Amino acid sequence: MTLQLLPQLETDFFRALNQFAEPLIRMGFGNPLLWPTGTILIETTGRKSGRQFNVPVLATRIGSLIVFSTVRCRSQWVQNLAANPEVRYWLGGKAREATALIITPGTEALSPKQSHNQTGAFPSAQPSTICLARFLQQQSRLCGVSFAILAPRR
Repeated sequence: MTLQLLPQLETDFFRALNQFAEPLIRMGFGNPLLWPTGTILIETTGRKSGRQFNVPVLATRIGSLIVFSTVRCRSQWVQNLAANPEVRYWLGGKAREATALIITPGTEALSPKQSHNQTGAFPSAQPSTICLARFLQQQSRLCGVSFAILAPRR
């Protein structure tokens, strides 16, 4: 009976933590501005409900790209971003628009001719982005971790 409560306790813990952290992250606290790694807030759209969800994540800035991942197998943002890759994220106290490329242990590597994800074109499929995606794909397969690469829309 106790083992059945653990997933719910985990969900409730992260929900409470996110309610506390979300306003601070939205204002820019802990964002990857001075250092390459920090927290950002992503706004995803539920793939079934269509509702907006705000998810604080630890992210790394690589040039103009933002990379983040999850080790929690029940994280829903992965499936939500795969279904709706057009996303808004908060960095430096400002909302920014981006397109997400989702990399899971089962996804194919990105190639120059096939520079898209399941739902459409990935706008920043430059050679450096393809190299990053291939590297993350290897790590995803080795560790069972999902990644997202955000390419800002201008």
